[in-house]
Amino acid sequence: METNNEKVIYTGVTHTTGGRTGESKSSDGQLDIILSSPGSNRPGTNPEQLFAAGWSACFIGAMGKTAASLNVKLPTDHYVNTEIDLVLTNDGYELQARLNVSLPGLDPEVAQSIVDGAHQVCPYSKATRGNIKVTINLI
Repeated sequence: METNNEKVIYTGVTHTTGGRTGESKSSDGQLDIILSSPGSNRPGTNPEQLFAAGWSACFIGAMGKTAASLNVKLPTDHYVNTEIDLVLTNDGYELQARLNVSLPGLDPEVAQSIVDGAHQVCPYSKATRGNIKVTINLI
């Protein structure tokens, strides 16, 4: 499938029932989860946790590409802790995010260049840019 001269390389497909208290399954059977509302103490995960996990994974991939373009090797113990807040405002519900990035052993300026570059190329960062408040911290 092609759109606007761009080639679609993957399409994730899920079937979800019951909203925040339902279930979600992927078409390939690799994802099969129970959903729960944040703070409900019910079994399962919530959309904010799933979004945080997806963004973290994608951001790490983008850091790898950025580091390679700078001829830098990422430390083996690098990680991203992503926090997604569900916020109630006067206009309704919104999201905001913090990505806390650890690149131990790298020069702080090099680490910042990797993070800045990753934020420019990560599809999740692109999708949220200008839509939600995003803070990226080097820890």
